[in-house]
Amino acid sequence: MSHCLCAHITVAPNRTRILILQHPDEQKHPLNTARLAVLGLAHAELLVGEHFPQLNGIISAAASVFLLFPTKNAALSQPLLASRAGESSLLIVPDGTWRKARKIMHANPVLGALPRLSLPIGEPSEYRVRRAREPAAVSTIEAIVRALTVLEPERDFQPVLKPFKALVDRQIQAMGADLYRRNYSDRSPVR
Repeated sequence: MSHCLCAHITVAPNRTRILILQHPDEQKHPLNTARLAVLGLAHAELLVGEHFPQLNGIISAAASVFLLFPTKNAALSQPLLASRAGESSLLIVPDGTWRKARKIMHANPVLGALPRLSLPIGEPSEYRVRRAREPAAVSTIEAIVRALTVLEPERDFQPVLKPFKALVDRQIQAMGADLYRRNYSDRSPVR
């Protein structure tokens, strides 16, 4: 990450612990939004791989654990409460394309037993240089910020998105307005 982007990073004091399970193919992506989320949150950790044998221990040590992954029965409607006084909840977030995230789910059956949280339908993604099949799809950092905004409504997590937005703007600027319009014109206008 370049020096001037570091000025955009503000560490948010999240109460809900975040554990991101990143597919190895995402690790070297130029807009590694999982890495940006970890840098911008006080209580966030990133593990890279497909299979995570340490998950059983992490899950059993947490007061309450939820998986941020869509399902028809998932709900994200009220703040999570820790089951033991003074402990926070743990939110596990797979990071990768939908196919890669499903691979992580399949390789770690313990995830399938966790209660799931799904995001409410919201604004379109700010990730204007990446296409997604699902219109409600957002980047990992956006999903985490949206979840934390619901889970901890008394806090403002929007500053966590500043470096992400700056990187997207830089990528658009580097590719040029014509190339951006040709490839992403159905997303949103160039700012």
